[in-house]
This record gives sequence, structure tokens and C-alpha cells, in this order.
Amino acid sequence: AQSYLTLIADQQNLAISRETVAAQQSSLDLIQRRYEGGLGTELDVRQAQIALQGALANQASFERQVSQDYNALAVLVGGPLPELQPVSLSDDALDLVAPVPSGLSSDLLTQRPDIRQAEYNLLSRNADIGAARAAFFPSITLTGTYGFASQSLGDLFASGAGGAWAFLPQITLPIFQGGRNKANLDLAEIRKEKAVVGYEKAIQVAFREVSDELAARETLDEQLKSQRRLVAAAQKVYDISQARYKSGIDSFLSVLDAQRELYVFQQNEIQIERQRLANLVNLYKVLGGGE
Repeated sequence: AQSYLTLIADQQNLAISRETVAAQQSSLDLIQRRYEGGLGTELDVRQAQIALQGALANQASFERQVSQDYNALAVLVGGPLPELQPVSLSDDALDLVAPVPSGLSSDLLTQRPDIRQAEYNLLSRNADIGAARAAFFPSITLTGTYGFASQSLGDLFASGAGGAWAFLPQITLPIFQGGRNKANLDLAEIRKEKAVVGYEKAIQVAFREVSDELAARETLDEQLKSQRRLVAAAQKVYDISQARYKSGIDSFLSVLDAQRELYVFQQNEIQIERQRLANLVNLYKVLGGGE
């Protein structure tokens, strides 16, 4: 999924670079005609030529990246790729995974391979997994409103604790069976077992990864909205600068600056959109693969 998102992002960047090349070529043609008619300067012509060559270099770079992205996907699927129709990262048709709903139970995390492995390690030590989960596994709701992090999840990494794990296991049952382990051992004694330490650590990592991805999801949504507004504003600046140049008010340098800024903002928007979708893919991974 991540490789596919990278391909789509590079395809969009390639499309923008091609549009930029076409715009720079049109600008060069216009400036050349103005110069030949005595309305422009040789400096404007040279600046336009430099801008065009820079745009052509960017286009070649993205063409190479798209080709390499296809190769990487072919390796992943183990054979030739089917024809992939061009799609935008913001296209509703790009429905890789369903949105993360509110009210997800932390029980989902027991599907994670690392937690399962840690539980099998406990089983090999003759442990009662039900008792271990009751003692070490926080039973909370992971997602709140709009599928963002719940307050309960945030409390596990409370700022007052320096962002450290704040859940204190409650040992109410012996987690080991047989021999002396039938006794109600205290937490310090139980933590002497390597398998217990590994289990507790696996749980902490799982909840931390979910918390991090949910935090990123909320901020990436806001960042993308701001970036789209930025691109729209930069597009207006570029349009105005072109009109002012054609009217003889400004030099072509102002057009180049506006175009360069717009191009960077457009690329940043694609990158943020890719990060937002990659975050959703990562969420399903850290949640154990979904329900």
C-alpha cells in the first residue's frame, strides 16, 4: 500500500512538472516575441530559458521516479503489473481502507503479531494468558470523536508523567500455574520473569504506536486543509503576476518567483496528502490489521 501511494504521489508530481514545462515554454515564447518587438529585455529571455530548463530537469527526475516505483511494485507482486489508471491522492475512488471509526476497543491489539508472540512466550512459561491480560492489558476505548485518539488513550501517556507509560498493572490473580507460582506473587516478583517483561513491553509499544498514529492523523488533516488554502492563494499570486508582467507593470522575475513558489506548494500538498493516507495504512497495521 505504501509503495502504491508513493507511485501515485510521483505520478501527480510528474503531471505538475509537465504542466510547469508547458507554462514555461509558453512564457518563453511570449517573452521572445516581446523582446523581438522591442518590448522586453534579453535578461527576461535568459531567465525564461533557465526556468524552462529547470522545469525540464524536474520532469525528467519524476519520470525516472515513476518508472522506479513501477519496478518496486512489480517486485512486490512478483510479476508484471496490470494497467494502473491515473488517480489523484485526493480522489474518492482511491479507497484503500475504510476510515477508522470511533469507539474502537483496545482488545483489537491482541491481534498484533508482536503481542501474540509475547503471549506465546508466556504460555511456554506455563502462564495463564487470561490472568496476564487482566493484569497488564489496559481495557479502554482507543478512538473517540471522528476516530481520533480517545481521552483514555491519552491518559496512558499523560503529560504529567513526561509522556511515559502511566498504566500500573494490577496483579489480582497469579499468572503462573504450577508449583510455587500458585501463590499470589507481587508485581516486582512477577517482573523477574523475562517473558513477563517482554509481554509488558510489547503492550506498551502497541499502545504507543496507536497513540502516535492517531495524533498524526488529527494534525495531518489540519495541515492538509491549510496547505490547500496556501496553494489556492499562491495560484492567485501567480495569475496576478502574469497579468502585471503582460501589462508592463512588473518584470518577469516576479512571475518566476510566483511560479516557483506555487510549484513548491503544490508538491508539498501532494506530500502531505500521501502522508495522510500512509498514516491511515499505518493505523490498520498498528491496530493489528482491523476487525
